[in-house]
Amino acid sequence: MMTSFKAVYLETNASGDLDSKIAEARSILEDCVLCPRKCRVNRSQGETGICKTGANAVVCSFHPHFGEESPLVGAHGSGTIFFSHCNLLCNFCQNYEISHGGEGREVSDGQLARMMLALQQEGCHNINFVTPSHVVPQILSALKIAVSAGLHLPLVYNTSAYDQVETLGLLEGVFDIYMPDFKFWDPEMALLTCQARDYPEVARTALAEMQRQVGDLVMDANGLARRGILLRHLVLPDDLAGTREIMGFVYKNISPHTYVNIMPQYRPCGRAWETKGLNRAITAAEFEAAIQAAAGAGIIRFDQRRWR
Repeated sequence: MMTSFKAVYLETNASGDLDSKIAEARSILEDCVLCPRKCRVNRSQGETGICKTGANAVVCSFHPHFGEESPLVGAHGSGTIFFSHCNLLCNFCQNYEISHGGEGREVSDGQLARMMLALQQEGCHNINFVTPSHVVPQILSALKIAVSAGLHLPLVYNTSAYDQVETLGLLEGVFDIYMPDFKFWDPEMALLTCQARDYPEVARTALAEMQRQVGDLVMDANGLARRGILLRHLVLPDDLAGTREIMGFVYKNISPHTYVNIMPQYRPCGRAWETKGLNRAITAAEFEAAIQAAAGAGIIRFDQRRWR
């Protein structure tokens, strides 16, 4: 339990290190290798690759969110900023209109900073960046502006875990909380749904880097997350996600004290019907089997999710 808290980025900004991180991240946009797709387009000049995002971030919405994990929500909600587009593009995405369709509007760094400050003003407990992997430079630039105006909340990196480890390295000293969703263990499943056969290997490497930076989830006296990893895992029909294997890896190679949310809300969305087995919602028995698989692998810290 943490008795006092100061967001890590405040010290990084004070030391001048945030400025160098911004400069390096911005330079990557000129030949973009921010994520494992490595499209190598010049996003600074408006070129776009798989994420369809150029020099500016695109935001669909921002608001206090009360459906997130309990250590994030508290009494006043998690301050979520939903970025449009995505670098992974699961064909079953439950936010398909946002990730694939690009619903949202382009925003400047200053506008993004004002969103953070507005959420803080509303009383949110954190700033929760949803699908941030392709807009790291924009987040860093906006953070600099927001800090100068008084931002002090912890930041949450809410990601698919399809993250380039070098990009995560730029985020050391910036994010206190990582919230990756480890989606698939089988490379063939990742290929079928996301055209990303390397996803399982990338996710394992990314998760290890996140653990190195922030460690296990730590909460304050009110049960609010202040630092560490909160791992998500979406249960798929017929165990197509590979729950037991993922949880075994997490227990043995990340930490036996990893805080895990086993998520039951899968339903067919987007182009899910293109993949055999994904054309139905999961059953209560499948959800319970996933919980038991995680517990059997040694996981003991669970977010308290109920069957819908």
